[in-house]
Amino acid sequence: MAQSADETALQVVSVVNNSSLLQPGFSLMNFDGDVFFFGQKGWPKRSCPTGVFLLDTKQNELKMKPAFFSKDSCYLPPLRYPALCMLRGCADSEEHQYIIHGGKTPNNDLSDKIYVISLVSKTSKKTTFQCVEKDLGGDVPEARYGHTINIVYSRGKSMSVIFGGRSYTPLAQRTTEKWNSVVDCLPSVFLVDFEFGCCTSYILPELQDGLSFHVSVARNDTVYILGGHSLQNNTRSPSLYKLKVDLPLGSPAVTCSILPGGISVSSAIVTQTAETEFVLIGGYQSDSQKRLVCNTLVLDDNKIEIVERASPDWTPDIKHCKMWFGCDMGKGSVLLGVPGANKQLISDANYFYILRCKGTEEDKEEELTAQVCSQTSSEDPGDSTPFEDSEEFCFSAEASSFDDDTDTYNEDDEEDESETGYWITCSASCNIDVNTWVPFYSTELNKPAMILCSNGTGHWVHAQCMDLSETMLLRLSQANVKYFCNEHIDLNKGLQTPKKVLHLKKQPMKPLHKKTAPKLTTPMKKSFLRRLFE
Repeated sequence: MAQSADETALQVVSVVNNSSLLQPGFSLMNFDGDVFFFGQKGWPKRSCPTGVFLLDTKQNELKMKPAFFSKDSCYLPPLRYPALCMLRGCADSEEHQYIIHGGKTPNNDLSDKIYVISLVSKTSKKTTFQCVEKDLGGDVPEARYGHTINIVYSRGKSMSVIFGGRSYTPLAQRTTEKWNSVVDCLPSVFLVDFEFGCCTSYILPELQDGLSFHVSVARNDTVYILGGHSLQNNTRSPSLYKLKVDLPLGSPAVTCSILPGGISVSSAIVTQTAETEFVLIGGYQSDSQKRLVCNTLVLDDNKIEIVERASPDWTPDIKHCKMWFGCDMGKGSVLLGVPGANKQLISDANYFYILRCKGTEEDKEEELTAQVCSQTSSEDPGDSTPFEDSEEFCFSAEASSFDDDTDTYNEDDEEDESETGYWITCSASCNIDVNTWVPFYSTELNKPAMILCSNGTGHWVHAQCMDLSETMLLRLSQANVKYFCNEHIDLNKGLQTPKKVLHLKKQPMKPLHKKTAPKLTTPMKKSFLRRLFE
């Protein structure tokens, strides 16, 4: 395999505190050079109800600012591990939208919906998007994550191609021990027509095994699928598939061919550096071994060429750790992160880098101002453990140093589940243990139900520890009332100011039997009575 002379440069990015919203599995979008991310940890709060943030990387720092949705937008849940791609009006158009399909919600439910994100307006202080949910019909792809979506153009028309991913085991096949286990989706190819919302599935004989966390790149009417992980076989085969889509006036035609020269890799990142050139970075070649080699993918109309390129000067932290993560920032840049030293005072500290691929003149100009940095690691390589593909190569940056502007997002408003999460000791009588807990209420799946105590600034308690019945829990969750836990209910009563009570004037009651004064008997009457009884 020939080696490309293109260079890549690593630039260290300062780690910023307060990063509880960012977890593996979120996605990045690039609009006019500005990078936005979505897929935060937990459900969006009122400080940023859209869950979409501007990721500002100026001055070697990562900062977040909330973005807004237009009034005619639909709700976009924070989806992790979705399939995402760019949609242009035509193959040569500069204006574009983003398509989002599938993914995991904070409740670990899988989504089968498809959304289209477009930029409405952008100023220095505010960015507004429009989010539209597309109605699908026909062979709708099942809910999944870890898959890919691409756009193909043929005969003046365009369609999206969905392939791969993982889903939960069907309900009929689930057991108590493996209720939330996942399986590979069937290796079907789905074509989605956005104009009419029609989906069509194709079963191709060349595609035998399900794949997830693979790489897919598209040019015109062709999609190339590279690498991936198969749960059924627990392998990362060096597969390379070529899907060709023809869109005539009638029914579409999809053909598949197997090409030689593939790469055994999963969870890799691809960034585009030129019209026909992509760079493949990172990933895993086994469960516990990273792939430190970079490749250039050159796409022609009918073929793909994979060339090994010069790898950057990886720092000791990247070389020694078993897990790394990142995401494509667009325009030939990738944001990389590795776990920090376990011996540090801050347990969630990570090291972050921006990897710039020098494939265009614009990148070469940026190289003049980019400082290539490295730092030593105090981490013992044996302290870190590999993650499965579903948790591997999805960026979880420590990006939350915020501006002082009025529109700057303040993460302190959010609930940090790492400290006030589901497995806290909520009270003196709390008996919830992450290792022994089993669902108690019918609404629980893999986390205990909690309710907010309104005492002081508020704190969360387990509904089961408060001896709440399911009926009462549902009533409290639906009613707009304050709740006080068992430890603060008496205190709350004692702190209340007594209300003034009007005292009623008591009317004297009439006695039922009024005693009268005894009458005195005269001497004449006494004499008469004595003679009568004698």
